[in-house]
Amino acid sequence: MAQSNSPISGVAERYAGSLFELAAQANTVAEVEKNLGRFEELLQGSDDLDRLIKSPVFSAEDQLKAISAILDTAKIGGLVGNFLRVVARNRRLFAVPGMIRAFRRIAAEARGEISAEVTSAHALTPAQQTELKAALKGVAGKDVSIAVTVDPSLLGGLVVKMGSRQIDTSLKTKLNSLKLALKEVG
Repeated sequence: MAQSNSPISGVAERYAGSLFELAAQANTVAEVEKNLGRFEELLQGSDDLDRLIKSPVFSAEDQLKAISAILDTAKIGGLVGNFLRVVARNRRLFAVPGMIRAFRRIAAEARGEISAEVTSAHALTPAQQTELKAALKGVAGKDVSIAVTVDPSLLGGLVVKMGSRQIDTSLKTKLNSLKLALKEVG
């Protein structure tokens, strides 16, 4: 799999690797993955939380207090709660989305799966997710775990990132390609 060499991805990989080791030792990988998913949903659903983790204006103490309050309210405790508090204390909250992606990838590899990031124009039903997993398994030759995000700007279709491959069947990309083709003709 192609890895990015950016400093943020390096931080995310190291933290995710450490979290995975702790979760594997405690035999709680599935629970950690579930709680990271819950935190990711909170992050995607709140512009204020997104601003909190990305803005350098907030002090480590402010970030720690805010994250602790959010985790307590959402009842996210245990390893993930402690992990996110350490991340806040170390001023690394900006890398949390990358940490979550890296953790999922590491956990999937440990299970013998390949992870795929799927972006769709609309939420996928469980049946659609099952069908997509089966199709991706046919391509990859292994079980595939998917992380689905919704981006209405795609208009329709999917964008699937699996390892170094990207499959873009979105209506947005097709319309942009058509637009370029029409400019070349005219």
